[in-house]
Amino acid sequence: MHYWNGSYHEGRGAPFTLVNPATGERTGEYTLANAADVNEAVASAKAAYPAFKALTPGERAELMLGLATQLEARAEELAELESQQTGKSIRLAQGFDVPGSIDNAKFFAGAARQLTGLAAGTYWEKSTSMTRREPLGVVGSIAPWNYPLQMAAWKIFPAVAAGNTIVLKTSEMTPGTSLILAEAATAAGFAPGVINVIAGDGQGAGEALITHPDVVMSSFTGSTKVGRRIMELAAAKGSRIHLELGGKAPLVVFDDADIEAAARGAVAGSLINSGQDCTAATRAIVAREHFEAFTNRVTELMDGVRVGNPSEPATDMGSLISLTHRSRVSDMVDRAREAGATIHCGGQVPTTNHLGEALPGDTDSTAYYAPTLISGIDTDAEVWREEIFGPVLVAIAFDTDDEAIELANDTRYGLAASAWTTTTNRTMRAAADIEAGCVWINEHIPIVSDMPHGGYKASGFGKDMSQYSFDEYTQVKHVFIDQHEDPHHEWQDTIFTS
Repeated sequence: MHYWNGSYHEGRGAPFTLVNPATGERTGEYTLANAADVNEAVASAKAAYPAFKALTPGERAELMLGLATQLEARAEELAELESQQTGKSIRLAQGFDVPGSIDNAKFFAGAARQLTGLAAGTYWEKSTSMTRREPLGVVGSIAPWNYPLQMAAWKIFPAVAAGNTIVLKTSEMTPGTSLILAEAATAAGFAPGVINVIAGDGQGAGEALITHPDVVMSSFTGSTKVGRRIMELAAAKGSRIHLELGGKAPLVVFDDADIEAAARGAVAGSLINSGQDCTAATRAIVAREHFEAFTNRVTELMDGVRVGNPSEPATDMGSLISLTHRSRVSDMVDRAREAGATIHCGGQVPTTNHLGEALPGDTDSTAYYAPTLISGIDTDAEVWREEIFGPVLVAIAFDTDDEAIELANDTRYGLAASAWTTTTNRTMRAAADIEAGCVWINEHIPIVSDMPHGGYKASGFGKDMSQYSFDEYTQVKHVFIDQHEDPHHEWQDTIFTS
Protein backbone atom coordinates (compact mmCIF):
# COMPACT_ATOMS: atom_id res chain seq x y z
CA MET A 1 0.00 0.00 0.00
CA HIS A 2 2.99 2.31 -0.48
CA TYR A 3 4.69 3.32 -3.70
CA TRP A 4 8.31 4.28 -4.08
CA ASN A 5 11.06 3.75 -6.63
CA GLY A 6 8.46 2.84 -9.25
CA SER A 7 6.79 -0.08 -7.47
CA TYR A 8 4.53 -1.03 -4.55
CA HIS A 9 5.87 -1.98 -1.11
CA GLU A 10 4.41 -3.28 2.13
CA GLY A 11 4.73 -0.99 5.11
CA ARG A 12 6.47 -1.89 8.33
CA GLY A 13 4.24 -0.01 10.74
CA ALA A 14 1.04 -0.91 12.54
CA PRO A 15 -1.86 -2.68 10.79
CA PHE A 16 -4.69 -0.44 9.63
CA THR A 17 -8.24 -1.20 8.46
CA LEU A 18 -9.88 0.89 5.75
CA VAL A 19 -13.58 1.66 6.25
CA ASN A 20 -16.16 3.21 3.95
CA PRO A 21 -17.66 5.85 6.28
CA ALA A 22 -20.93 5.93 4.34
CA THR A 23 -21.67 2.22 4.69
CA GLY A 24 -19.53 1.05 7.60
CA GLU A 25 -18.06 -1.62 5.31
CA ARG A 26 -14.44 -2.66 5.80
CA THR A 27 -12.80 -2.20 2.41
CA GLY A 28 -9.24 -3.33 3.05
CA GLU A 29 -6.33 -3.76 5.41
CA TYR A 30 -2.68 -2.79 5.15
CA THR A 31 0.30 -1.84 7.31
CA LEU A 32 1.16 1.80 7.79
CA ALA A 33 4.47 3.31 6.75
CA ASN A 34 7.00 3.93 9.50
CA ALA A 35 10.33 5.77 9.68
CA ALA A 36 12.17 2.96 7.90
CA ASP A 37 9.75 3.18 4.98
CA VAL A 38 10.17 6.96 4.91
CA ASN A 39 13.95 6.49 4.70
CA GLU A 40 13.63 4.19 1.70
CA ALA A 41 11.18 6.47 -0.09
CA VAL A 42 13.36 9.53 0.48
CA ALA A 43 16.46 7.64 -0.65
CA SER A 44 14.60 6.74 -3.85
CA ALA A 45 13.67 10.39 -4.44
CA LYS A 46 17.21 11.55 -3.71
CA ALA A 47 18.70 9.06 -6.16
CA ALA A 48 16.28 10.13 -8.90
CA TYR A 49 16.80 13.87 -8.43
CA PRO A 50 20.02 14.56 -10.42
CA ALA A 51 18.73 12.99 -13.65
CA PHE A 52 15.26 14.47 -13.27
CA LYS A 53 16.62 17.93 -12.53
CA ALA A 54 18.67 17.71 -15.75
CA LEU A 55 15.57 17.28 -17.93
CA THR A 56 14.53 20.29 -19.97
CA PRO A 57 11.25 22.03 -19.13
CA GLY A 58 9.86 20.66 -22.38
CA GLU A 59 10.70 17.10 -21.37
CA ARG A 60 9.04 17.54 -17.98
CA ALA A 61 6.00 19.06 -19.72
CA GLU A 62 5.65 16.00 -21.93
CA LEU A 63 5.73 13.76 -18.87
CA MET A 64 3.02 15.86 -17.23
CA LEU A 65 0.81 15.64 -20.31
CA GLY A 66 1.34 11.89 -20.37
CA LEU A 67 0.30 11.69 -16.72
CA ALA A 68 -2.87 13.67 -17.49
CA THR A 69 -3.68 11.14 -20.21
CA GLN A 70 -3.15 8.24 -17.80
CA LEU A 71 -5.45 9.84 -15.24
CA GLU A 72 -8.13 10.48 -17.86
CA ALA A 73 -8.07 6.80 -18.80
CA ARG A 74 -8.69 5.87 -15.16
CA ALA A 75 -11.13 8.67 -14.35
CA GLU A 76 -14.08 6.45 -13.47
CA GLU A 77 -11.95 4.19 -11.27
CA LEU A 78 -10.51 7.22 -9.49
CA ALA A 79 -13.95 8.76 -8.88
CA GLU A 80 -15.42 5.55 -7.48
CA LEU A 81 -12.48 4.98 -5.15
CA GLU A 82 -12.43 8.62 -4.03
CA SER A 83 -16.12 8.36 -3.11
CA GLN A 84 -15.67 5.03 -1.36
CA GLN A 85 -12.75 6.05 0.80
CA THR A 86 -14.07 9.48 1.85
CA GLY A 87 -17.86 9.09 1.83
CA LYS A 88 -18.29 12.00 -0.59
CA SER A 89 -20.92 11.85 -3.30
CA ILE A 90 -19.96 10.21 -6.59
CA ARG A 91 -21.20 13.35 -8.37
CA LEU A 92 -18.67 15.47 -6.50
CA ALA A 93 -15.86 13.05 -7.26
CA GLN A 94 -16.81 12.82 -10.94
CA GLY A 95 -17.54 16.50 -11.46
CA PHE A 96 -14.95 18.17 -9.24
CA ASP A 97 -12.17 16.02 -7.78
CA VAL A 98 -11.08 13.97 -10.77
CA PRO A 99 -11.47 16.54 -13.59
CA GLY A 100 -9.89 19.19 -11.37
CA SER A 101 -6.85 17.01 -10.79
CA ILE A 102 -6.49 16.22 -14.50
CA ASP A 103 -6.75 19.90 -15.36
CA ASN A 104 -4.08 20.64 -12.76
CA ALA A 105 -1.70 18.21 -14.49
CA LYS A 106 -2.33 19.90 -17.83
CA PHE A 107 -1.83 23.35 -16.35
CA PHE A 108 1.55 22.47 -14.86
CA ALA A 109 2.61 20.85 -18.10
CA GLY A 110 2.36 24.32 -19.62
CA ALA A 111 3.64 26.15 -16.56
CA ALA A 112 6.81 24.04 -16.53
CA ARG A 113 7.89 25.86 -19.70
CA GLN A 114 7.16 29.35 -18.41
CA LEU A 115 9.32 29.88 -15.34
CA THR A 116 9.79 33.65 -15.18
CA GLY A 117 12.47 35.97 -13.85
CA LEU A 118 13.96 39.42 -14.31
CA ALA A 119 15.24 40.22 -17.78
CA ALA A 120 19.00 39.88 -18.18
CA GLY A 121 20.60 43.29 -18.17
CA THR A 122 23.38 45.55 -16.95
CA TYR A 123 22.70 46.54 -13.34
CA TRP A 124 26.38 47.10 -12.44
CA GLU A 125 28.85 48.73 -14.75
CA LYS A 126 30.45 46.49 -17.41
CA SER A 127 28.55 43.37 -16.36
CA THR A 128 25.48 41.30 -17.17
CA SER A 129 23.16 39.98 -14.46
CA MET A 130 20.46 37.38 -14.94
CA THR A 131 18.34 35.12 -12.78
CA ARG A 132 17.83 31.37 -12.83
CA ARG A 133 14.94 29.50 -11.27
CA GLU A 134 16.17 26.14 -10.03
CA PRO A 135 14.51 23.22 -8.22
CA LEU A 136 15.15 22.60 -4.55
CA GLY A 137 15.74 18.85 -4.35
CA VAL A 138 13.66 16.30 -2.47
CA VAL A 139 10.27 17.64 -1.33
CA GLY A 140 8.40 15.93 1.50
CA SER A 141 4.69 16.77 1.50
CA ILE A 142 1.70 15.82 3.63
CA ALA A 143 -1.84 15.78 2.19
CA PRO A 144 -5.14 15.56 4.12
CA TRP A 145 -8.05 13.13 3.91
CA ASN A 146 -10.78 15.46 2.63
CA TYR A 147 -9.59 15.69 -1.00
CA PRO A 148 -7.04 12.88 -1.32
CA LEU A 149 -6.60 13.04 -5.11
CA GLN A 150 -6.74 16.80 -5.53
CA MET A 151 -4.44 17.49 -2.61
CA ALA A 152 -1.96 14.95 -3.97
CA ALA A 153 -2.13 16.77 -7.31
CA TRP A 154 -1.67 20.18 -5.69
CA LYS A 155 1.45 18.92 -3.90
CA ILE A 156 3.01 16.74 -6.56
CA PHE A 157 2.42 18.56 -9.85
CA PRO A 158 4.09 21.94 -9.16
CA ALA A 159 6.96 20.21 -7.38
CA VAL A 160 7.86 17.91 -10.27
CA ALA A 161 7.04 20.49 -12.96
CA ALA A 162 9.75 22.64 -11.37
CA GLY A 163 12.24 19.75 -11.43
CA ASN A 164 12.02 18.42 -7.86
CA THR A 165 11.41 14.85 -6.78
CA ILE A 166 8.83 14.19 -4.06
CA VAL A 167 7.68 11.89 -1.30
CA LEU A 168 4.01 12.47 -0.44
CA LYS A 169 2.49 11.19 2.77
CA THR A 170 -1.22 10.72 2.26
CA SER A 171 -3.69 10.18 5.08
CA GLU A 172 -3.81 6.63 6.40
CA MET A 173 -7.60 6.72 5.94
CA THR A 174 -7.59 7.64 2.23
CA PRO A 175 -4.51 6.30 0.43
CA GLY A 176 -6.06 4.76 -2.69
CA THR A 177 -6.27 7.51 -5.29
CA SER A 178 -2.89 9.02 -4.38
CA LEU A 179 -1.29 5.62 -4.95
CA ILE A 180 -3.01 5.31 -8.32
CA LEU A 181 -1.61 8.74 -9.22
CA ALA A 182 1.92 7.54 -8.46
CA GLU A 183 1.34 4.35 -10.44
CA ALA A 184 -0.01 6.40 -13.36
CA ALA A 185 3.11 8.58 -13.26
CA THR A 186 5.29 5.52 -13.80
CA ALA A 187 3.08 4.44 -16.70
CA ALA A 188 3.46 7.93 -18.17
CA GLY A 189 7.26 7.64 -18.21
CA PHE A 190 8.36 9.28 -14.97
CA ALA A 191 11.55 7.63 -13.78
CA PRO A 192 11.37 5.49 -10.64
CA GLY A 193 11.82 7.62 -7.54
CA VAL A 194 10.53 10.89 -8.94
CA ILE A 195 7.01 10.53 -7.48
CA ASN A 196 6.62 8.44 -4.32
CA VAL A 197 3.57 8.00 -2.07
CA ILE A 198 3.42 6.56 1.42
CA ALA A 199 0.42 6.24 3.74
CA GLY A 200 0.80 6.67 7.47
CA ASP A 201 -0.09 8.63 10.56
CA GLY A 202 1.49 11.86 11.69
CA GLN A 203 3.81 10.53 14.36
CA GLY A 204 4.89 7.34 12.62
CA ALA A 205 5.51 8.71 9.13
CA GLY A 206 4.70 12.42 8.98
CA GLU A 207 7.26 13.63 11.49
CA ALA A 208 9.89 11.29 10.08
CA LEU A 209 9.33 12.82 6.64
CA ILE A 210 9.44 16.45 7.79
CA THR A 211 12.58 15.93 9.88
CA HIS A 212 14.44 13.80 7.35
CA PRO A 213 17.81 15.44 6.62
CA ASP A 214 17.50 14.88 2.86
CA VAL A 215 14.10 16.59 2.63
CA VAL A 216 14.82 20.23 1.77
CA MET A 217 11.25 21.54 1.60
CA SER A 218 7.90 20.47 3.04
CA SER A 219 4.33 21.31 2.08
CA PHE A 220 1.46 20.59 4.43
CA THR A 221 -2.31 20.97 4.18
CA GLY A 222 -4.33 20.40 7.32
CA SER A 223 -5.22 21.93 10.66
CA THR A 224 -3.59 25.04 12.07
CA LYS A 225 -2.58 23.11 15.20
CA VAL A 226 -0.66 20.51 13.20
CA GLY A 227 0.70 23.21 10.91
CA ARG A 228 2.36 24.86 13.89
CA ARG A 229 3.95 21.53 14.80
CA ILE A 230 5.24 21.24 11.22
CA MET A 231 6.79 24.71 11.57
CA GLU A 232 8.58 23.64 14.75
CA LEU A 233 9.99 20.51 13.13
CA ALA A 234 11.11 22.32 9.98
CA ALA A 235 12.63 25.19 11.94
CA ALA A 236 14.84 22.78 13.87
CA LYS A 237 16.68 21.92 10.66
CA GLY A 238 16.11 25.22 8.84
CA SER A 239 14.19 23.85 5.87
CA ARG A 240 11.57 25.61 3.75
CA ILE A 241 7.87 25.04 4.40
CA HIS A 242 4.57 25.82 2.72
CA LEU A 243 1.35 25.65 4.77
CA GLU A 244 -2.33 25.64 3.78
CA LEU A 245 -4.21 25.44 7.06
CA GLY A 246 -7.68 25.89 8.51
CA GLY A 247 -10.39 28.32 7.54
CA LYS A 248 -13.56 29.95 8.84
CA ALA A 249 -14.81 31.56 5.65
CA PRO A 250 -17.30 34.43 5.90
CA LEU A 251 -20.14 34.85 3.41
CA VAL A 252 -21.19 38.51 3.52
CA VAL A 253 -24.66 39.31 2.17
CA PHE A 254 -25.11 43.08 1.68
CA ASP A 255 -28.52 44.73 1.60
CA ASP A 256 -28.47 45.03 -2.21
CA ALA A 257 -27.64 41.35 -2.79
CA ASP A 258 -29.72 38.90 -4.79
CA ILE A 259 -31.03 36.90 -1.81
CA GLU A 260 -31.91 33.82 -3.85
CA ALA A 261 -28.43 33.71 -5.32
CA ALA A 262 -26.85 34.30 -1.92
CA ALA A 263 -28.93 31.57 -0.26
CA ARG A 264 -28.10 29.05 -2.97
CA GLY A 265 -24.44 30.01 -2.79
CA ALA A 266 -24.46 29.67 0.98
CA VAL A 267 -25.96 26.18 0.89
CA ALA A 268 -23.69 24.90 -1.88
CA GLY A 269 -20.67 26.63 -0.35
CA SER A 270 -21.29 25.27 3.14
CA LEU A 271 -22.22 21.70 2.17
CA ILE A 272 -19.58 20.91 -0.46
CA ASN A 273 -17.77 17.71 0.55
CA SER A 274 -20.15 17.55 3.56
CA GLY A 275 -18.61 20.81 4.75
CA GLN A 276 -15.18 19.20 5.08
CA ASP A 277 -13.46 21.93 3.12
CA CYS A 278 -11.16 24.64 4.48
CA THR A 279 -12.73 27.16 2.11
CA ALA A 280 -16.36 26.18 2.85
CA ALA A 281 -18.78 28.96 3.77
CA THR A 282 -19.15 28.70 7.54
CA ARG A 283 -20.15 32.20 8.76
CA ALA A 284 -23.07 33.94 7.02
CA ILE A 285 -22.98 37.68 7.77
CA VAL A 286 -26.30 39.04 6.53
CA ALA A 287 -27.87 42.52 6.29
CA ARG A 288 -30.47 42.67 9.07
CA GLU A 289 -33.34 43.59 6.74
CA HIS A 290 -32.79 40.37 4.77
CA PHE A 291 -31.82 38.10 7.66
CA GLU A 292 -35.18 36.37 8.09
CA ALA A 293 -35.70 35.89 4.35
CA PHE A 294 -32.15 34.55 3.98
CA THR A 295 -32.34 32.07 6.87
CA ASN A 296 -35.78 30.89 5.79
CA ARG A 297 -34.58 30.22 2.25
CA VAL A 298 -31.37 28.54 3.41
CA THR A 299 -33.43 26.31 5.70
CA GLU A 300 -35.74 25.41 2.84
CA LEU A 301 -32.82 24.57 0.55
CA MET A 302 -30.95 22.58 3.20
CA ASP A 303 -34.08 20.56 3.98
CA GLY A 304 -34.22 19.58 0.30
CA VAL A 305 -30.62 18.34 0.11
CA ARG A 306 -30.54 14.61 -0.57
CA VAL A 307 -28.31 12.97 2.03
CA GLY A 308 -27.59 9.33 1.35
CA ASN A 309 -25.44 6.63 -0.16
CA PRO A 310 -22.68 8.52 -2.02
CA SER A 311 -22.43 5.86 -4.72
CA GLU A 312 -25.93 6.75 -5.97
CA PRO A 313 -25.98 9.56 -8.57
CA ALA A 314 -29.11 11.09 -7.02
CA THR A 315 -27.31 11.74 -3.73
CA ASP A 316 -26.37 15.37 -3.07
CA MET A 317 -24.32 14.88 0.10
CA GLY A 318 -22.68 11.79 1.50
CA SER A 319 -21.17 11.17 4.91
CA LEU A 320 -18.40 12.65 6.99
CA ILE A 321 -15.01 10.93 7.04
CA SER A 322 -15.46 8.93 10.26
CA LEU A 323 -17.55 8.34 13.35
CA THR A 324 -14.92 10.15 15.41
CA HIS A 325 -15.17 13.23 13.24
CA ARG A 326 -18.97 13.10 13.24
CA SER A 327 -18.92 13.10 17.04
CA ARG A 328 -16.74 16.22 16.99
CA VAL A 329 -19.16 18.04 14.66
CA SER A 330 -22.23 16.85 16.59
CA ASP A 331 -20.75 17.84 19.94
CA MET A 332 -20.04 21.38 18.75
CA VAL A 333 -23.61 21.81 17.53
CA ASP A 334 -24.99 20.32 20.74
CA ARG A 335 -22.98 22.77 22.84
CA ALA A 336 -24.36 25.66 20.77
CA ARG A 337 -27.91 24.37 21.27
CA GLU A 338 -27.36 24.06 25.02
CA ALA A 339 -26.10 27.66 25.08
CA GLY A 340 -29.38 28.87 23.56
CA ALA A 341 -28.64 28.93 19.82
CA THR A 342 -31.47 28.54 17.32
CA ILE A 343 -31.16 25.41 15.17
CA HIS A 344 -33.16 26.18 12.02
CA CYS A 345 -32.59 22.75 10.47
CA GLY A 346 -30.44 19.70 10.96
CA GLY A 347 -28.45 19.55 14.15
CA GLN A 348 -28.77 15.78 14.33
CA VAL A 349 -27.60 12.46 12.99
CA PRO A 350 -30.10 11.46 10.30
CA THR A 351 -31.51 7.95 10.02
CA THR A 352 -33.34 8.41 6.71
CA ASN A 353 -32.83 10.26 3.44
CA HIS A 354 -35.04 13.04 2.05
CA LEU A 355 -37.57 10.41 0.90
CA GLY A 356 -37.82 8.83 4.32
CA GLU A 357 -35.80 5.79 3.23
CA ALA A 358 -33.28 4.28 5.63
CA LEU A 359 -29.67 5.31 5.11
CA PRO A 360 -27.01 2.61 4.56
CA GLY A 361 -25.78 0.86 7.68
CA ASP A 362 -26.82 2.31 11.03
CA THR A 363 -25.89 5.35 13.08
CA ASP A 364 -23.29 3.34 15.02
CA SER A 365 -21.35 2.37 11.89
CA THR A 366 -21.88 5.25 9.41
CA ALA A 367 -20.89 8.91 9.65
CA TYR A 368 -23.83 10.91 8.27
CA TYR A 369 -24.78 14.31 9.66
CA ALA A 370 -27.68 16.50 8.55
CA PRO A 371 -27.19 19.91 6.86
CA THR A 372 -27.42 22.41 9.69
CA LEU A 373 -28.16 26.14 10.01
CA ILE A 374 -27.56 27.92 13.32
CA SER A 375 -28.33 31.48 14.46
CA GLY A 376 -28.90 33.28 17.74
CA ILE A 377 -25.29 33.11 18.89
CA ASP A 378 -22.74 35.69 20.04
CA THR A 379 -19.51 36.31 18.16
CA ASP A 380 -17.52 34.67 20.96
CA ALA A 381 -19.42 31.39 20.52
CA GLU A 382 -17.39 28.29 19.70
CA VAL A 383 -19.36 27.57 16.52
CA TRP A 384 -18.64 31.10 15.29
CA ARG A 385 -14.93 31.14 16.05
CA GLU A 386 -13.69 27.57 15.63
CA GLU A 387 -13.52 25.42 12.51
CA ILE A 388 -16.33 22.83 12.62
CA PHE A 389 -15.40 21.08 9.37
CA GLY A 390 -18.86 19.70 8.80
CA PRO A 391 -22.16 20.63 7.05
CA VAL A 392 -22.88 23.51 9.43
CA LEU A 393 -23.52 27.18 8.60
CA VAL A 394 -23.80 29.82 11.33
CA ALA A 395 -25.63 33.09 10.57
CA ILE A 396 -25.55 36.52 12.20
CA ALA A 397 -27.06 39.90 11.22
CA PHE A 398 -25.30 43.23 10.67
CA ASP A 399 -26.48 46.84 10.35
CA THR A 400 -23.70 48.71 8.50
CA ASP A 401 -21.14 47.89 5.85
CA ASP A 402 -18.33 48.71 8.28
CA GLU A 403 -19.76 46.20 10.75
CA ALA A 404 -19.99 43.55 8.02
CA ILE A 405 -16.32 43.91 7.09
CA GLU A 406 -15.33 43.94 10.76
CA LEU A 407 -17.26 40.71 11.39
CA ALA A 408 -15.76 39.08 8.31
CA ASN A 409 -12.24 39.86 9.54
CA ASP A 410 -12.88 39.04 13.20
CA THR A 411 -11.24 35.62 12.96
CA ARG A 412 -7.75 34.21 13.24
CA TYR A 413 -8.26 32.54 9.86
CA GLY A 414 -8.03 34.04 6.39
CA LEU A 415 -8.21 31.39 3.70
CA ALA A 416 -11.32 32.35 1.72
CA ALA A 417 -14.40 34.56 1.80
CA SER A 418 -17.29 35.69 -0.36
CA ALA A 419 -19.36 38.85 -0.68
CA TRP A 420 -22.76 39.18 -2.30
CA THR A 421 -23.68 42.55 -3.80
CA THR A 422 -24.85 44.17 -7.03
CA THR A 423 -22.85 47.40 -6.71
CA THR A 424 -19.34 48.10 -7.95
CA ASN A 425 -18.30 50.05 -4.87
CA ARG A 426 -19.17 47.24 -2.49
CA THR A 427 -17.54 44.71 -4.79
CA MET A 428 -14.28 46.64 -4.78
CA ARG A 429 -14.42 47.33 -1.04
CA ALA A 430 -15.00 43.68 -0.18
CA ALA A 431 -12.18 42.63 -2.51
CA ALA A 432 -9.78 45.09 -0.88
CA ASP A 433 -10.81 44.97 2.78
CA ILE A 434 -11.65 41.34 3.52
CA GLU A 435 -8.52 39.63 4.85
CA ALA A 436 -8.43 36.34 2.95
CA GLY A 437 -6.33 34.70 0.28
CA CYS A 438 -9.37 34.35 -1.99
CA VAL A 439 -12.43 36.61 -2.13
CA TRP A 440 -15.30 35.49 -4.35
CA ILE A 441 -17.96 37.99 -5.40
CA ASN A 442 -21.48 36.57 -5.87
CA GLU A 443 -20.11 33.03 -5.74
CA HIS A 444 -18.46 30.79 -3.18
CA ILE A 445 -16.07 27.88 -3.86
CA PRO A 446 -14.85 27.86 -7.51
CA ILE A 447 -11.12 27.11 -7.63
CA VAL A 448 -9.17 26.98 -10.88
CA SER A 449 -5.67 25.75 -11.69
CA ASP A 450 -4.65 29.09 -13.19
CA MET A 451 -5.27 31.12 -10.03
CA PRO A 452 -3.38 30.96 -6.69
CA HIS A 453 -4.85 29.36 -3.59
CA GLY A 454 -3.48 30.09 -0.13
CA GLY A 455 -4.26 31.90 3.09
CA TYR A 456 -3.69 34.89 5.30
CA LYS A 457 -3.10 34.86 9.06
CA ALA A 458 -3.50 31.45 10.77
CA SER A 459 -4.61 29.90 7.48
CA GLY A 460 -0.98 29.57 6.46
CA PHE A 461 1.31 31.00 3.82
CA GLY A 462 2.43 30.19 0.32
CA LYS A 463 0.34 29.35 -2.72
CA ASP A 464 -0.93 26.19 -4.35
CA MET A 465 -1.66 26.10 -8.09
CA SER A 466 -0.93 28.89 -10.60
CA GLN A 467 2.47 30.23 -11.54
CA TYR A 468 2.78 31.54 -7.98
CA SER A 469 3.25 27.97 -6.73
CA PHE A 470 6.69 27.93 -8.34
CA ASP A 471 7.75 30.41 -5.66
CA GLU A 472 7.33 27.52 -3.23
CA TYR A 473 9.12 24.85 -5.25
CA THR A 474 12.00 26.78 -6.82
CA GLN A 475 14.87 28.91 -5.64
CA VAL A 476 16.09 32.01 -7.46
CA LYS A 477 19.77 32.39 -8.29
CA HIS A 478 21.48 35.61 -9.36
CA VAL A 479 24.18 35.05 -11.99
CA PHE A 480 26.71 37.91 -12.40
CA ILE A 481 29.00 37.96 -15.45
CA ASP A 482 31.85 40.46 -15.35
CA GLN A 483 32.79 42.06 -18.68
CA HIS A 484 35.73 44.27 -17.66
CA GLU A 485 38.83 44.09 -19.87
CA ASP A 486 40.94 45.85 -17.23
CA PRO A 487 41.70 43.76 -14.12
CA HIS A 488 41.33 46.93 -12.07
CA HIS A 489 37.74 47.41 -10.93
CA GLU A 490 36.80 50.70 -9.32
CA TRP A 491 34.94 49.18 -6.35
CA GLN A 492 38.14 47.32 -5.38
CA ASP A 493 39.65 50.65 -4.34
CA THR A 494 37.83 50.12 -1.06
CA ILE A 495 40.24 47.26 -0.44
CA PHE A 496 43.41 48.13 -2.38
CA THR A 497 45.27 51.42 -1.87
CA SER A 498 47.04 51.20 -5.23
